[in-house]
Amino acid sequence: MFHGCFPLPSRLLLWVRSGPAWPWSSHSCSGNSSPAPPHLSRLEFLPKIPPQSPFFQWEPFPVSFPFRPCPQSLSSSPGAPLGPGRGSKDSLDPSLLQVNSPSSPSLAPWQRGSVVTSGVVSVTIIEARQLVGLNMDPVVCVEVGEEKKYTSMKESTNCPYYNEVGPWFSPLDSQVIHSKNLLRSGTLVGSFKMDVGTVYTQPEHQFYHKWAILSDPEDLTASLKGYLKCDIAVVGKGDNIKTPHKANETDEDDIEGNLLLPDGVPPERQWARFYIKIYRAEGLPRMNTSIMANVKKALIGENKDLVDPYVQVAFAGQKGKTSIQKSSYEPLWNEQIIFTEMFPPLCKRIKVQIRDSDKVNDVAIGTHFIDLRKISNEGDKGFLPTFGPAWVNMYGSTRNYTLMDEHQELNEGLGEGVSFRARLLLGLAVEILDTTNPEINSSTEVQVEQATAVADVSDPTDVPVTPGKMEEFFLFGAFLEATMIDRKIGDKPINFEVTIGNYGNQVDGSSKPLLRRKKEGGDGDEEESELLQNSSEDEGGEDGELVSVSSSQPMKPLVTDRNYFHLPYLEKKPCIYIRSWWQDQRRRLYNANIMDKIADKLVRGRQGWTGMDRDGGGGQGWTGRDRGGQGWSGVDRGGQGGTGVDRDRNTMKDKLKLVQNFLQKLRFLADEPQHTIPDVFIWMMSNNKRIAYARIPSKDILYSIVDEEMGKDCAKVKTVFLKLPGKRGFGPAGWTVQAKMEIYLWLGLNKQRKDYLSGLPCGFEEKKAIPSHSLSLPEKQVFQLRAHMYQARSLFAADSSGLSDPFARVFFISQSQCTEVNISGMQTLCPTWDQLLVFDNVELYGEAHEMRDDPPIIVIEIYDQDTVGKADFMGRTFAKPVVKMSDEQYCPPRFPPQLEYYQIYRGNATAGDLLAAFELLQVPIGPGGKSDLPPIDGPTDMDRGPILPVPLGIRPVLSRYRVEILFWGLRDLKRVNLAQVDRPRVDIECAGKGVQSALIQNYKKNPNFSTLVKWFEVDLPENELLHPPLNIRVVDCRAFGRYTLVGSHTVSSLRKFIYRPPDKKAQHWNMAGTRTGTWGPGLGHPWGEEGGGMGCEDHEMTEEEKEKKKKKKKGGGGGGGGEEAEEEEPDESMLDWWSKYFASIETMKEVAPSKALGLLLTTPFDHLCFYPKFPPFNSLSSQVFNKELEAEFDNFEDWLHTFNLLRGKIGDNDDNATEEERIVGRFKGSMCVYKVPLPDDITKEAGYDPTFGMFQGIPSNDPINVLVRVYIVRATDLHPADINGKADPYIAIKLGKTDIKDKENYISKQLNPVFGKSFDIEATFPMESMLTVAVYDWDLVGTDDLIGETKIDLENRFYSKHRATCGVSQTYSIHGYNTWRDPMKPSQILSKLCKEGKVDGPHFGPGGRVKVANRVFTGPTEIEDENVGGWHLALAVLRHWEDIPRAGCRLVPEHVETRPLLNPDKPGIEQGRLEMWVDMFPMDMPAPGPAIDISPRKPKKYELRVIVWNTDEVILEDDDYFTGEKSSDIFVRGWLKGQQEDKQDTDVHYHSLTGEGNFNWRYIFPFDYLMAEEKIVISKKESMFSWDETEYKIPARLTLQVWDADHFSADDFLGAIELDLNRFPRGAKTSKQCSLEMVTNEAELPMISIFKQKRVKGWWPFVARDENDELEITGKVEAELHLLTAEEAEKSPAGLARNEPDPLEKPNRPDTSFIWFLNPLKSIKYLICTRYKWLIIKIVLALLLLIMVALFLYSMPGYMVKKLLGA
Repeated sequence: MFHGCFPLPSRLLLWVRSGPAWPWSSHSCSGNSSPAPPHLSRLEFLPKIPPQSPFFQWEPFPVSFPFRPCPQSLSSSPGAPLGPGRGSKDSLDPSLLQVNSPSSPSLAPWQRGSVVTSGVVSVTIIEARQLVGLNMDPVVCVEVGEEKKYTSMKESTNCPYYNEVGPWFSPLDSQVIHSKNLLRSGTLVGSFKMDVGTVYTQPEHQFYHKWAILSDPEDLTASLKGYLKCDIAVVGKGDNIKTPHKANETDEDDIEGNLLLPDGVPPERQWARFYIKIYRAEGLPRMNTSIMANVKKALIGENKDLVDPYVQVAFAGQKGKTSIQKSSYEPLWNEQIIFTEMFPPLCKRIKVQIRDSDKVNDVAIGTHFIDLRKISNEGDKGFLPTFGPAWVNMYGSTRNYTLMDEHQELNEGLGEGVSFRARLLLGLAVEILDTTNPEINSSTEVQVEQATAVADVSDPTDVPVTPGKMEEFFLFGAFLEATMIDRKIGDKPINFEVTIGNYGNQVDGSSKPLLRRKKEGGDGDEEESELLQNSSEDEGGEDGELVSVSSSQPMKPLVTDRNYFHLPYLEKKPCIYIRSWWQDQRRRLYNANIMDKIADKLVRGRQGWTGMDRDGGGGQGWTGRDRGGQGWSGVDRGGQGGTGVDRDRNTMKDKLKLVQNFLQKLRFLADEPQHTIPDVFIWMMSNNKRIAYARIPSKDILYSIVDEEMGKDCAKVKTVFLKLPGKRGFGPAGWTVQAKMEIYLWLGLNKQRKDYLSGLPCGFEEKKAIPSHSLSLPEKQVFQLRAHMYQARSLFAADSSGLSDPFARVFFISQSQCTEVNISGMQTLCPTWDQLLVFDNVELYGEAHEMRDDPPIIVIEIYDQDTVGKADFMGRTFAKPVVKMSDEQYCPPRFPPQLEYYQIYRGNATAGDLLAAFELLQVPIGPGGKSDLPPIDGPTDMDRGPILPVPLGIRPVLSRYRVEILFWGLRDLKRVNLAQVDRPRVDIECAGKGVQSALIQNYKKNPNFSTLVKWFEVDLPENELLHPPLNIRVVDCRAFGRYTLVGSHTVSSLRKFIYRPPDKKAQHWNMAGTRTGTWGPGLGHPWGEEGGGMGCEDHEMTEEEKEKKKKKKKGGGGGGGGEEAEEEEPDESMLDWWSKYFASIETMKEVAPSKALGLLLTTPFDHLCFYPKFPPFNSLSSQVFNKELEAEFDNFEDWLHTFNLLRGKIGDNDDNATEEERIVGRFKGSMCVYKVPLPDDITKEAGYDPTFGMFQGIPSNDPINVLVRVYIVRATDLHPADINGKADPYIAIKLGKTDIKDKENYISKQLNPVFGKSFDIEATFPMESMLTVAVYDWDLVGTDDLIGETKIDLENRFYSKHRATCGVSQTYSIHGYNTWRDPMKPSQILSKLCKEGKVDGPHFGPGGRVKVANRVFTGPTEIEDENVGGWHLALAVLRHWEDIPRAGCRLVPEHVETRPLLNPDKPGIEQGRLEMWVDMFPMDMPAPGPAIDISPRKPKKYELRVIVWNTDEVILEDDDYFTGEKSSDIFVRGWLKGQQEDKQDTDVHYHSLTGEGNFNWRYIFPFDYLMAEEKIVISKKESMFSWDETEYKIPARLTLQVWDADHFSADDFLGAIELDLNRFPRGAKTSKQCSLEMVTNEAELPMISIFKQKRVKGWWPFVARDENDELEITGKVEAELHLLTAEEAEKSPAGLARNEPDPLEKPNRPDTSFIWFLNPLKSIKYLICTRYKWLIIKIVLALLLLIMVALFLYSMPGYMVKKLLGA
């Protein structure tokens, strides 16, 4: 499986909103050609628009997501710049290593990097559960990238059912919205976000039927808002998403066990704040190259920095950015960006980008990804993501300042950076939020704040939190050799530039380290002088004058051969010296090196194991330098552990898997995220133009005095391959090696500089001169290289003939030699060269032990020789020789070396294997010289000129083999050069020998061959692993002796076609293709114990069944009555084919957990013998397969194989074409390879026909007329084809010239249509053998759209020994829906099989016994008719035919197969599945009976009567205005799901003071019901514009709601209960016993089905959520449910509400509900005496007081006058 890393933080967002369904967004998505923003996607649930269907679907539309084949983040992985160099061989890239070769190095390292590939994100929303809110109308919105799509809206439900599909792209974001349709407003219920990369790393790249947890991003304190069930899949090019078969749906209802979370993420996630602190940046390039800026600079003389940088951080679909620092190369921000997200987040990476602000458009300067997994630990002693403050280095395009930057995408993080861009000081901290704290800010918006600056080391009061103390580092490099320089570069002088950071860069590099140091905030002058004083002693006073030299002197290249130059370095090797200043963070890099070395040691140890485990050419016991350790083929990485038996057998594999896990962990830990010292770049310059580069991680060349801490390439001579930068490195241009260099590098502190030459052998002298430095070597070590080039296989077809004229060119150091083209001189894809190439006077440098353990690399290039023009490049591989030093003996086990396979690569694609051996022998110093080397055995091949063959001890031992070819026919040949193929021929070639088929005279009339078997003899190695492939070529013979290649096929392994003479008893004709030795294991047990005829078991088991029935009746809690009904014997007249089908589906669900091979289609016979009578292991003959029949029976290639023919020469633009696109036809045939001569007992056996060789007894391939009967059962999960998210599917069948379109019988607006049809077609094999079954979408206007199609090769089925013409039934029946379909009786079939397989039998004996090949089978004895009894006996043998020795094989049972529907326009994505089967009957046989009737069942009409008797404890919602009492005006509303428009309400019980309500009210719900599917069927027009009615199948659920009626405002919703009529809790007997557990704890309560119980009465709770989102009881309802069939309802009618007929009594409601009408005085008394008594007293007293004051004031003046006047 291909694993992808997504450089873009792709995300998926789902939201559920209650609100209107918003318009479909139809704009196409951006293809990410420019750097796309972090992709975001949401899913929203919205409420109230006109009710739409319960399902919805969407068209897919493509979006690019970049992914690369390695698990490292782009910014931190330089690929493998040192390539397959001369370091530890474990550093090689794993996926690129050679087949079977412990010494072979890796693929062209220059070909790695980020490839941007387009892909599709497919999302299916199924349903939501437990949404928080009352009476909502939810809608789901899915957002991916810039795209949004909405589901239809579901009214008044918290558990909406959608089953709607839509593919999208990139990030995912889902929201549920609740809509009230006021100006299309909607309230967000909850949302869910996920990284698309997380989906892609799942098994099969998908989450299937998982529950996403919805949360509210605006309210951090709230709990979860519900669950959303969905499927999410990410499909890249060439991926095939297999939909897992739906096992048991009850398992998926376990929400907690099926959460949409990757492994290891806890279901309870908390909110957290992510603080990304941005401090400062350095080393920014001078960005602004706009014309205006340069004009301004020229005119005004303004010399400001031309870059305005800011930092943008993207995480989890949100972006934040710092302020813009105007005109600054070294900007200072000290800001922090705060993200609020759930922890642990489902988005794994944070993207940090420095951008240059520009008025036109901002440009990225550099990008870095922080992988949260690398900076956190989830263990017991774990820690939250923590980073820095540390410097991160950013890489991207070269620092050349041109108006257009051709490598700009590298700055966006897409691809491997080719140059240092800048470094950024940043930190990251995470804080888990305490959501209970009321002061917390609950917004999830991105915030930007000021941050405290990083403290400086120079300030003694501060705690030194700076990222380390500044140190002076010294980088030394010596170029020992530069070869394989591409001649396209030209012969201008070439030099090499080495840079580390900006030091050494000739364009704008740092030249003044002292100033640089101050600028970087170091310690000032004192430390600088201290650095100088501490420099190495041997330099003495020279140190001050040491000038950094970062490039070699230009030198003119010399010609090596017609493709490559080399530089003549000879004795003087140019050197470079670079001084640079960095924070001293070596300890981090040392730790990483220690872990790398532990991992390398583990790899070396493991290689020994994988060597033992290796299976032929395929075992690559290698892993590589990349952290993920991918590409290791010694272990099957897919499984999660098998069964117990497997585990015992695979303990070695399990241990290897454990080791692999350790290795991955070590590689993961070794990747240090806080790197300080930038990577080293080596650039090849020609005429001052940058041509090609290599990137070397600084940790690999870092020096330490402790050996374990030292970088693996430090102070060693390494082979480095240079590659083209950016996009130029991909495609044919990147296949050429730009240059191959032997380079010595050393990086360490300046004070350790005295050790920098420690890795070179004695004798090297350093010569310093300005401006060049060099090393000279007076002494040489001379070697001889012997390249034993034996053969190659499976090469690339370079000529239009489909073959090539390959020769090999071997490069070693500066020498190169070529092999001859091919011994036989024929064109071939598997050349045998058998040639020894000797390289004399090879001069090498390096220490002896280093040379022996890690010799230089050999490059082998394969070319196709053309008579005109230059040779075409076909591929390249690498090898390391076995080295013999002069003091070693040339003896086993190392010498002579063994031939090994080396994988050849062409670009990133494999292009064959090379079989060769290489040895490097040191020439002894002394008088003997070369004469002391081991002699070259074997004579010179004088026939071929002075060519040395591979010596005898190395070349393989050959034996004489005969290769027999069965030529059957050719199929589906496409046009060649616009001309049809008319007279094709097949050429077979193996190891230079071959044979041609007879010519097909007229391909259209008969595409089969007249001569069936031909053979040729060839010498092949005894060792089967060294067998060359066999090539099949099809050519079309045209006029005048011309012939044109049609296509070719390479059989890479002959192993499965090799015939080994069997034991004395073994049979031979089976050997042509397959079951070698497979019949042995099943023979150990006598047949009697195996279980004879099935027919008798139903009689034996009746007693057991009775016992089971009794037990079921006794147990089962409250469901007793229902169980009795369930166990009644069904009336046979009521049974049909669908009874059998649905019984099988039930069995399928039960058997699924036991991992049975197929799912049993239990054919019910003799009173419907359902599955309890046939245990799964005894019924392997009758199955429903959840896959194609071909997958179960090995493509029916038991003796007739199908070989896909691929287009001949692959053009350069075809390299990305998938194999499907290159197929031009198919060759049908087989082959058999065996040593000659054969044993006599085989050739002299009776009936042996020498003309057929090993293919005895094969049928004739003459044309034959066949009746093909196709049964189409149903389709599932079809992809929507209409804008409304539905489809109108119908079936179309094509076979030869017959084309049937069942257009009239299309099924309206259905994605899971049941067709139930059979079609009879007459066909002639072989001309008409490819059956195409397609599902089309009917359209009223325009052409019908293809939804998907499946193709079946009927010919292979027809001729297969598995007998796929008509499935063998489980028992024999002559009437009814189980009628025997085959025109031949079981006994006739058995006799025919015995005769064809030369098996003794069948012999029928007394007592129901039959003997076949020394095996006795027993069958039923109670059958009266002897003939029928014999048929049952024969059937018992047929069902176990695979146990018959030699001739036996499993026969195809009666079955239904499930085939994926594919659409050529949408490759890789299943468009649905089709359940079907095919029967075939030869026309020269007796005619078969009529087809079985499988037409769909019609739904049965039912009537559900629901009587609402009473309610109790309903919450009181209203306050009485006058009395102040709590009361409610209660009424109950009910409906069946899907029939919301048919809501029914009771009358209102006014003024209930206790929550009690009395109704005696009857609802009547008529509905159509499919018992087998447990679904209600509704047919209705979607809208007034709909052409016809749409049929919906929805779960049978009854909803009851309690409401408080209001006169002047909207009624208040109080609570609801939803009952699944197939499975709901039994009602409580009294109101007190009715509790919340009946809703929350359904799993432990006895469940009943109204369809079995018929009548149920009890109390059920109404529930709603309180302010804390917790469920609470809001009332209880006493109801009675009564289910009647339509006929029963007609016989005993009942009226709605309390009406006739069968009226209900009026409820006896208490007086309080009519209090105002009956007793107004009582209410007034209540008002005065109870509620307002004290208020009235107070008012009376106040009034009295007021009157007294008024009287006083009134009488006061008169009284005073009287007093004054004395009156």
